[in-house]
Amino acid sequence: MHTLADSIQRYLDHITRQRMLSANTVAGYRRDLHLLQQFCEQHQLSDPQYIQAHHIRLLIAERHHKGSKSKTLQRLLASIRGLFGFLIQQGESTTNPAQSIRPPKGEKKLPHTLDVDQMNQLLNFNDDDPLAVRDLAILELFYSSGLRLSELLNLALPDYDQQDHCVRVTGKGNKQRLVPVGRKAQTAIDTWLGLRDQFNPQTDALFISKRGTRLHPSTLQKRFKQWGIKQGIDRNVHPHLLRHSFASHMLESSGDLRGVQELLGHADISTTQIYTHLDFQHLAKVYDQTHPRAKKKEEN
Repeated sequence: MHTLADSIQRYLDHITRQRMLSANTVAGYRRDLHLLQQFCEQHQLSDPQYIQAHHIRLLIAERHHKGSKSKTLQRLLASIRGLFGFLIQQGESTTNPAQSIRPPKGEKKLPHTLDVDQMNQLLNFNDDDPLAVRDLAILELFYSSGLRLSELLNLALPDYDQQDHCVRVTGKGNKQRLVPVGRKAQTAIDTWLGLRDQFNPQTDALFISKRGTRLHPSTLQKRFKQWGIKQGIDRNVHPHLLRHSFASHMLESSGDLRGVQELLGHADISTTQIYTHLDFQHLAKVYDQTHPRAKKKEEN
């Protein structure tokens, strides 16, 4: 008989080896499943086979009562589903107790974006320092192609196709997709590649640190914040802000929801649909400002 603690550890080892998830993602699974383990210890559920749907509902209710947001609970349920999916594959469980459970609905918050003028303001710098050249290439690529932070950091030199102007991206679940690279981003990346060897590369990563090693996520986030301040952007600039801005601007210009879904690497189109709300906000603002029946009457 395998204990729950043993099953969790084997599952974490499995996803680390087989699914090529980022260290941050695996750490998130570990935290979530530690909550499950604590809950089960409190309720004397040492064997995964004893865990039933009503136990998972109680766990979710407890976490919700303690202030966990809907998105956090969704991730917790996904972690538990993944664990039991693994145990079913191993022949150690016959049911997935978290399969049909949904978390309480939370308030849907729209992602923050920069408008086109703000994006131009952020990207409008000409600094010949090699690190600044690298940072501009990264910023341009984020906005050009809507990559996730982990996707960009995992890019290797062969993933960038200078001839066809695209990058091969490995996204969630180890799924690969080809994403176009815009003209400005191409120019910035090509300039960076001309300077890259100055850092004595110790990896084939497309973007490297000044020590020649693969960039760390926190380093990039810090650099983005600094560039936001330097360029006079009135909000915290971070990688996902550029991804959101890319999606919003693409949808606003094209109206092609399926195309934007494919570019972003979303498995479910409902994830992409949140950007339609942003687009509607923009259209509603234009309507209010321009439609004769929407304008407020001038006071007599």
